[in-house]
Amino acid sequence: MLVSEVMLQQTPVARVLPVWRAWVERWPDPARLAAEPAGEAVRAWGRLGYPRRALRLHAAAVALVERHGGRVPAELDALRALPGVGAYTAAAVASFAHGRRHAVVDTNVRRVHARLVTGAAQAAPSVTAAETALAAALLPADDAVAARWGVAVMELGALVCTARAPRCGTCPVADRCSWLLAGSPADGRPRRPAQRWEGTDRQVRGRLLALLRAADGPLGSAELAAAWPEEDQRGRCLSSLLDDGLAVAAPGGGYALPGGGAALPGPSTRAASSARADSSR
Repeated sequence: MLVSEVMLQQTPVARVLPVWRAWVERWPDPARLAAEPAGEAVRAWGRLGYPRRALRLHAAAVALVERHGGRVPAELDALRALPGVGAYTAAAVASFAHGRRHAVVDTNVRRVHARLVTGAAQAAPSVTAAETALAAALLPADDAVAARWGVAVMELGALVCTARAPRCGTCPVADRCSWLLAGSPADGRPRRPAQRWEGTDRQVRGRLLALLRAADGPLGSAELAAAWPEEDQRGRCLSSLLDDGLAVAAPGGGYALPGGGAALPGPSTRAASSARADSSR
């Protein structure tokens, strides 16, 4: 459950499913993941995007082995203390995996609550204290029922009460939906423009990581140049990967995924690596 929740952050289910299956087949428990270098988690992450999540999952696996005997705890505070685990992920794991009574508030849940209770077409751009309080107030009192409620509301938002084309005719709560009863007023806020991808640092970082994942050993600057022709941007993105711990300087030169004999990404290593990247431009 923890693996799937982290993978599903900002990533559609269709993209996550094959990676998740391969991941849990290779590492069915935290101890097996913790026993491998962090770079193997980055390699297995593939093209899911936001690859720092792979490092956080590896760090969480290490913490689970060290603090919890290799088991995922059910207590919210213990979950929140794990690397990379925020309020939503902790509540989701505690509720869906352990049947605890917690409000699990994702984008779909927020949209259902906005329409059903407040009559708004869409939820606020980011989670508000009022939304969190509303989700908690709507929870059934029984733990097991509350866990099922969380799944049900989430699925309602994902499959029926969708953002752009809600299927109000098949909605089981259409007769009490404040937004529908008000005539389905449009959202007056301007739509956010779609984020550009081509030519961004995110694209360059992804290409550099793809080369490092596919390599059997460290890659030199000349080999990494195949990822992107523009030297300044390539060097900047390589330095950011080093700063994030997604890549490290290998002892004999070149760059590799973390672990597997490469130098650990400490401050001195990052400084030396950045200098080496600058000298290769």
